[in-house]
Amino acid sequence: MQNPEKATRTRILVLVTDAFGGHGGISRFNKDFLGALCSHPKAPKVVAYPRLVKFPITESFPPGLDYEVRGVGGRLRYVRTIAIDMLRDRRFDLVVCGHIHLLPIAWLLSKLAKCPLVLIVHGIDAWTPTRSRLANRLARYVSAFIAVSELTSKRFAEWSGIDPAKGVVLPNCVDLSAFRPGPKNTELLARYGLEDRTVLLTLGRLPSFERHKGFDEVIEVLPRLAKEIPNIAYLIAGDGEDRMRLEGKVKSLGLADRVVFSGMVAESEKADHYRLADAYVMPSRGEGFGIVLLEAMACGIPVVASKLDGSREALREGLLGELVDPLDPEDIMRGILKALQKPRRVPEELDYFSHASYRQRVHQAFEDCLAISR
Repeated sequence: MQNPEKATRTRILVLVTDAFGGHGGISRFNKDFLGALCSHPKAPKVVAYPRLVKFPITESFPPGLDYEVRGVGGRLRYVRTIAIDMLRDRRFDLVVCGHIHLLPIAWLLSKLAKCPLVLIVHGIDAWTPTRSRLANRLARYVSAFIAVSELTSKRFAEWSGIDPAKGVVLPNCVDLSAFRPGPKNTELLARYGLEDRTVLLTLGRLPSFERHKGFDEVIEVLPRLAKEIPNIAYLIAGDGEDRMRLEGKVKSLGLADRVVFSGMVAESEKADHYRLADAYVMPSRGEGFGIVLLEAMACGIPVVASKLDGSREALREGLLGELVDPLDPEDIMRGILKALQKPRRVPEELDYFSHASYRQRVHQAFEDCLAISR
């Protein structure tokens, strides 16, 4: 006879771009999401397939997670591995698609398993139709969707045609034990030549096809900031194809002695990089949420972010930091100068984005998505 307790348990199939062994905001979200999902009493078995694993996996997997890396190594191998595994065992109660680019295969798997499909949408990648006509067509037919911000939820629903009522907002979280206040690391200060400097910081990828983080906007106001703060410097932490263009711009503006490019920052050094800053500045135009803002605030750094994208939700509409118009240099200047006058401290309200609060929200989102799907 079947155990009644086992009969109520849920098996969930999750497709992600990357998580464990990954790097960046979406990778961080996926790790947090998988951990919280596995802690739900009705979801003891979660099987996740990452599309990429760029770095050695050094973290422990949460109990109940089967992290299948056999599909890493190209799109064909990924699809083939999941298809073979599904033919062997398609007993899943829910399929979660961690990125809209993976939606075609996730939709097919949900049909094979005869179960609901939930799509996660993050930011600018889901604000407008993608390059995949098939993914665009399928988007409106998912059972439910999870968005990292109200803005992303609204923008996705507008173009996809999906019923907005099928959406659940699940903001990012921050590990308050890993990111916490501390002194400026003297070794890093010496590495970058930032001793005795007032440091602005932005951390993020530098892809040539996405120039929305606000690097250009901060560089452009630096000459005027320098007139008021002679020792000011700007640390750009991250790497990508757009670095060469930005370096050229810095030289053309005569700012080579004020702008430092660190290259990619290892996860183990992220907190120390945040602590180098006197203000974290990201006047972006296409941020879905901005987990880096949470990490900087957790390190006690005053933050400046955009009022035009999902960053305003990370700052809780200005409660946790300065919101500026990224299209207005005067407003960016105002926000930076005001942030530099603030003391280094962790806002009490940041607990709203703690791991404990996040787990509760994931559990509720899981219940809501199942209810919407019925």
